[in-house]
Amino acid sequence: MSRLRALFAATCLLIAGFVAPAATLAAQSPIVLKDVLGREVTLAAPAQRVVLAQARHLPVLALIHPDPVSVLAGWSDELKSSFSSEYAEYLEAFPALARVPVVGRHTPDTFSVENTLAQRPDLVVLTAAFAGLRPGAAPQESAMLQRFAAAGVPVVIIDFFVDPLKNTVPSMRLLGRALGREEQAEQFIAFYEEHMARVARAAGQRKERPPVLVHAHAGSTDCCNSPGSGTFNDMITFAGGHNIGADTIRASTGQLSLEYINSRNPVVYVATGTGAQRRTGSGLAIGTGVAPDEARASLRRVIATQGLGALPAVREGNAHAIWHAFNDSPLHVVFIEALARWIDPAGNADIDPARTLDEINQRFLAVPMRGTFMIDLDEPGQRAGSAPG
Repeated sequence: MSRLRALFAATCLLIAGFVAPAATLAAQSPIVLKDVLGREVTLAAPAQRVVLAQARHLPVLALIHPDPVSVLAGWSDELKSSFSSEYAEYLEAFPALARVPVVGRHTPDTFSVENTLAQRPDLVVLTAAFAGLRPGAAPQESAMLQRFAAAGVPVVIIDFFVDPLKNTVPSMRLLGRALGREEQAEQFIAFYEEHMARVARAAGQRKERPPVLVHAHAGSTDCCNSPGSGTFNDMITFAGGHNIGADTIRASTGQLSLEYINSRNPVVYVATGTGAQRRTGSGLAIGTGVAPDEARASLRRVIATQGLGALPAVREGNAHAIWHAFNDSPLHVVFIEALARWIDPAGNADIDPARTLDEINQRFLAVPMRGTFMIDLDEPGQRAGSAPG
């Protein structure tokens, strides 16, 4: 019996000798990625030193990584300069963020390739516009991409802004594989696709598309900055509405006169803002650290000071505000759900954007969003889309 045991043990050791190297080899296999431009990018291993050309994508990494700051080798100062409340939340959760080198501001002309290379990144994350590529241009036309290629530094192109309905899932899957967080990325993708499909089903049953006015960065400019073609227009259409700005604005954004707006009689009014002008008392107070009452009061102020009180949407209680920064993030799913509810409350009765944001906070985000991110003008007794404080 002892001989049999010895033989069995020897056999196990022999098998282990073959299995262990195979497992090690598999773990060290190169990671081949395909970005939203169709470029193939190879990593030797999951990225540990990532440079974000746009700091606004740190919360995107936080959807799939419990400590996204731990993989940051460099970033822009965009979060600190333009989204100071969000920066404070991340800094509180991850004090090491204060020591992450800044490689540029939030525009391509301030981004330093030399400074980025000095951080010894194993991955640089860009958007096509940041890489200097016009729509439809070949990747070879980007001098920035060529410089990184010459230095042997992998670069991936992601997109949550230009064509988010097409590129969000591939971008999230790409980041998941690049960071070794595939399982977490697939869980979020499944969540995202389920919620987007629910909105699409309801919108597909509508025979008419009511006119919608999205008042972008409300109160920070003369009335009224509004989306034309592109991102916001696609989201309004997906949610089941018709963007009145698209009928006259050919660019991604532009100005609508009050006369034009009144002539179109929008039945849904949505103001957007980031809370950047909160301290000055102008613009929309919404986002991180904002209480519902403050957000609602600022919405009323914008409507009053910009002469929008006579709009059918305002008179009939279908006026709302939402956080503008949902637009360059996978969290545009919350924006779209809110639009769907405001466009067709009865047809979208099973959709609750505030509950969706709550679930994202609980299941995914390493730093939960705390504040008021959507609000209704005249519903003080009802839930106003504020995340837990």
